[in-house]
Amino acid sequence: MIQSMTGFGKSLLQLPTKKITVEIKSLNSKNLDLNARIPGQYREKELDLRKIIANSLTRGKVDFSLYVEVTKEETSSVVNAPIVKAYMEQLRDIVNADDDELLKMAIRMPDSMKTEREEIDETEFSSIEKAVMTALEEINTFRTDEGKALEKDLNVRIANIETLLSDIIAMDPDRIAGVRERLRKGVEELKERVDENRFEQELVFYIEKFDITEEKVRLDNHLSYFKETIASEDSNGRKLAFISQEMGREINTIGSKSNYAPMQQLVVQMKDELEKIKEQLLNVL
Repeated sequence: MIQSMTGFGKSLLQLPTKKITVEIKSLNSKNLDLNARIPGQYREKELDLRKIIANSLTRGKVDFSLYVEVTKEETSSVVNAPIVKAYMEQLRDIVNADDDELLKMAIRMPDSMKTEREEIDETEFSSIEKAVMTALEEINTFRTDEGKALEKDLNVRIANIETLLSDIIAMDPDRIAGVRERLRKGVEELKERVDENRFEQELVFYIEKFDITEEKVRLDNHLSYFKETIASEDSNGRKLAFISQEMGREINTIGSKSNYAPMQQLVVQMKDELEKIKEQLLNVL
């Protein structure tokens, strides 16, 4: 079973004073490229969250976002009373105004407000971790569903290559017979007496250069291994990519050795199917 690297997961967490939204999006990438957007009060827990995500999403360009919306009156900023009083005393010596006006001026001065850093509530963070796990389950379900569509398409492409390989195997005897006939006609046109034994030796040597038996066997083995890997429990896009490269080598060698137009046409079709396979593999986990 294979998985796609494309996916999206979302989870909502309602706390007594805030609503937290977790969103995770992934696209294809050679390795894990994780970008995290986390509010300042949770920065100290970023490494823990990254580890949780990395253990679940092994590859892909991943965007992780944690949004916090305050739903009840709550503020981390408080009036710095001693500083405000000091400002008011200084302003009273400078301007003639009542306390309300002095307070309005003092509150605008630097350091009149102070922000108290909130400590992370471990119970709250435990709930956030559960929300992240829920989003990860959702994105993995998305990836699995996308993987099923990819697997179906890849199996169709592999079946097409297998059919084309069968056609090549079927026409190979005609190709060799054609090569033999062309050589014999070429010799006859020379109008020279030919040693039949020597001619047969040279013919065998010449035909061996165009023999594609090994390539046909290896390509068939690669196709079988590709199907086995797709059907395995693990999703391994890298292994499938390596197998497709080996398939490409055998197909190219068959094309260069064939020296036969009908067979070369089949090779072109095989290359087209293989390119479509490689494009799909870019998105396989």
